[in-house]
Amino acid sequence: MSLREMLLENWDFTMEKEDGYAPLSVALQDVTVEQALWKPGEGANSIWENVMHLLFYKEVLLARIEGRASDVRVSNDETFRIVDASEEAWREAQDRLKQVHAAVREKIQNVPEEELSEHPQRYWSFITHDAYHIGQIILLRKLQGSWPATRVF
Repeated sequence: MSLREMLLENWDFTMEKEDGYAPLSVALQDVTVEQALWKPGEGANSIWENVMHLLFYKEVLLARIEGRASDVRVSNDETFRIVDASEEAWREAQDRLKQVHAAVREKIQNVPEEELSEHPQRYWSFITHDAYHIGQIILLRKLQGSWPATRVF
């Protein structure tokens, strides 16, 4: 398996394809606005805040791959910010996350092999970052009782 094939397969694991952990599409399936905003206590991030954080960094990666400098300078804490807590904004955030994820996948498919070989960590770090936050989202769902007690995949 080539480096590109491994990156693409693991990129797919984070959004659509079942592996050792549920992908984001499953972790976010049927999450209501109320569930998305719920926090177990002070200092914790909500599901929605995690989605905004993932979206921010995927957009940064896409800009980097496309050769666009990301001129947005914010603290890591600010990447979790929700501006509009409406139902429509929740759907839009999820849609944007999927669209940017797909756009990055397309770029990985087409990036020159030399660039992949020179900077594989650029992509691997985003895959592990996604997996980490998917685990947080699933834990939040378990804490709120919105995750199935048993799951077959």
